[in-house]
Amino acid sequence: MENKSGKNKEASNISQNSYEETGSTGVIKWIEKLGNMLPHPFWIFVWICIFIVVLSGITSFLGVSATDPSTGEVVEAQNLLSGEGLRRFVQEMVTNFAHFAPFGLVLVMIMGVSVAEQSGLLAAAMRKVVFAVPNKVVLPVIFIIGACGNIGSDAGVVIVPPIAALIFSQMRLNPIAGLIAGYAGATAGFTANFFIAGTDVLLAGISSSITERMTGVAEVSATANWYFMIASTVLLGAAGAFIVSKFTIPKCNKLSCDYSAVPKNENVSTEEERKGLHHAGIALSVYIIIIGLLVIPSGAPLRDPETGGLVPSPFLKGLIPILFFFFAIPGYFFGKATGTVKKSNDVLKFMEHGMKEMSGYIVLMLVVAQFINLFNWSQLDSILAISGAEFLKTSGLTGPFMFTLFMMLVAGINIFMGSGSAKWAIFAPIFIPMLAQIDYNPAFVQLMYRVGDSITNCISPIYPYFPLLLGWIHKYNKNMGIGTVISLLLPYALILFVMWVLLLFVWFYLELPIGVGEGIFL
Repeated sequence: MENKSGKNKEASNISQNSYEETGSTGVIKWIEKLGNMLPHPFWIFVWICIFIVVLSGITSFLGVSATDPSTGEVVEAQNLLSGEGLRRFVQEMVTNFAHFAPFGLVLVMIMGVSVAEQSGLLAAAMRKVVFAVPNKVVLPVIFIIGACGNIGSDAGVVIVPPIAALIFSQMRLNPIAGLIAGYAGATAGFTANFFIAGTDVLLAGISSSITERMTGVAEVSATANWYFMIASTVLLGAAGAFIVSKFTIPKCNKLSCDYSAVPKNENVSTEEERKGLHHAGIALSVYIIIIGLLVIPSGAPLRDPETGGLVPSPFLKGLIPILFFFFAIPGYFFGKATGTVKKSNDVLKFMEHGMKEMSGYIVLMLVVAQFINLFNWSQLDSILAISGAEFLKTSGLTGPFMFTLFMMLVAGINIFMGSGSAKWAIFAPIFIPMLAQIDYNPAFVQLMYRVGDSITNCISPIYPYFPLLLGWIHKYNKNMGIGTVISLLLPYALILFVMWVLLLFVWFYLELPIGVGEGIFL
């Protein structure tokens, strides 16, 4: 689940010290200062809402309109500054928030993941996988584990870099190179995964809140980008390993390092942890078998009762509760075996912890829900979509060049504005209807956004875990500044972005499905 809110106390303390005396210059200093000047996303959306209301009054007065090419209907701007607009806002503000599509989906998903995370299962599973692989494949595995770590909130960002540093030291390499590699994998590849994660649920919920107002367009499910993200995870693993070998390790070999800071070898898990993983594995296997019996056989209860198919089906529509138990059940059994779950109420505390971590998200969604509805009420979203689509048609910007520009725009904004859900809440109401006018699937628009939103996380000095990375690095080398760190991370942002865009082009030209029942075109 994406959480760019800086919840780690150590990260907060380091941030306060680092940003006061970074010593950075040039473009990096400009990026840092501009990013720090931005207000909290909540206030950004408040001002956007005010702007939409004022703009609706101006455009309505000027008679701004557009003709829907599919129906021939004239869409006119509606004045939200009127008494009718005020009454509608007052009467529907609470409903907008309570019925906001992503709300319940994300909270249920996070409660299940929190059981697995707080019990210690996710961290133990990551360590087990990374330490179990041979040295020849350890580099791509570090990247893959880092990317997949976004299943459990920011677990990958917090856990993988220190583990990678330890592995690099065992391989007689500079542990700083391991920290850089682990951090890059967990941040630049944040949205890629072998599994359905919280990011899929969050973004799909926002997308569906837009598509539900569109005629002939289905909701965007959590599995809408799954196939492409599986391929992306493999690609990032291979490309990341190449960058580590050709750039990171040679550069870090020139840096001094205090090897006394390397922690003791934790390769051998405790007996309780091994027992916990064994119990969790059995519980998960039984659960998967049960779900398989409910889905695979012809006429199974979770297949479509009319067609007998899987797309669509109750299985896909009910994926969130299925994923809740996918994480919660093995998390519970791991906790019972290791002692992190001593009584049943401990599970409730784990879920409550997840909700506390989501408090910032809940507050943000209050104003995001209002923005989306105000934009829709004003009909400026439809006018902008129709006008933008006409521009794209006449300019010829409807293919790969347009994709690249869109992803570069998102990647650039991501350096200054960290919250992925907040940015998508701004982009989705504009670009989903606009590109749907020229037959692009909303799931594909969401996919392009995810690529741009991930790739510059690693080089953003305002990313909440960047100060934490500085803290880890300063244990080994106290003289490394923010400029040196970003210079080590920059090849990941540039090379991985090019590789990811090329993969998207291959997908586009071969017209491969991007997810379960989802293609590039409507």
